[in-house]
Amino acid sequence: MELTDAQFERYARHLILDEVGDAGQEKLLQARVLVVGAGGLGAPMLLYLAAAGVGTIGIIDDDHVDLSNLQRQVIHMTERVGSAKTQSAAATIAAVNPDIVVEQHATRLTADNVMALINDYDVIADGSDNFSTRYLLNDACHLAGKTLVAGALLRFEGQLSTFRSGVSGHQDAPCYRCLFPAPPAAGTVPRCDEAGILGAVAGVIGTLQATEVIKEILSLGDSMAGRLMLYDSLSGSFRTVKFKRNPECPLCGDAPQIQAVS
Repeated sequence: MELTDAQFERYARHLILDEVGDAGQEKLLQARVLVVGAGGLGAPMLLYLAAAGVGTIGIIDDDHVDLSNLQRQVIHMTERVGSAKTQSAAATIAAVNPDIVVEQHATRLTADNVMALINDYDVIADGSDNFSTRYLLNDACHLAGKTLVAGALLRFEGQLSTFRSGVSGHQDAPCYRCLFPAPPAAGTVPRCDEAGILGAVAGVIGTLQATEVIKEILSLGDSMAGRLMLYDSLSGSFRTVKFKRNPECPLCGDAPQIQAVS
């Protein structure tokens, strides 16, 4: 494909980067990214992916905009309280970059629909807020051979990593279960609606997620695969922890026990 005059102007700051250039921008325009959740993490991710020119963006969310969301979910507006989050996010994306194709999936992600939903996308970005969805996406992306960029938030902290365990050529890459073998016991880790979240922290981690998605599309720089980034807003510090594939992992280990999502 060839960039139009308007695209040359819109993406000018990308085009002058030797690492991106015309070819890289064309890759972005042809890319398909699925963002799970149009909330605290999904909001900044969606805005920056759209601004960057990711050509097709899918959004999964079955929720509606609530007034309490607006403290951190910057893609939604006050007048859209009560609207479906997928519709609200799509409207903002259209205002930011009308060339982007938005595919709305106003549904809850389940074991029954996850494989079909992720199948048509190149990169999956997890902006969910619960452990069941995180493990479901991890397992599905591994089995489908998809790259997963995942973030999480709580109070004043955030974390980020990329998982490529099922992607061809990355058999030694760890999955989410290598890092966290099993979900925590019910009630031991509070949700954001129970413990709170500093709104701008969602912006930090969501923007970093968008950056990692773009890097994966362009094969640019060092992947976060095998590394967990930890952000503490109160100390203003970032820390990165390396981790390896667990040979005994039930999903990506030497003798996998998980053959399908459930």
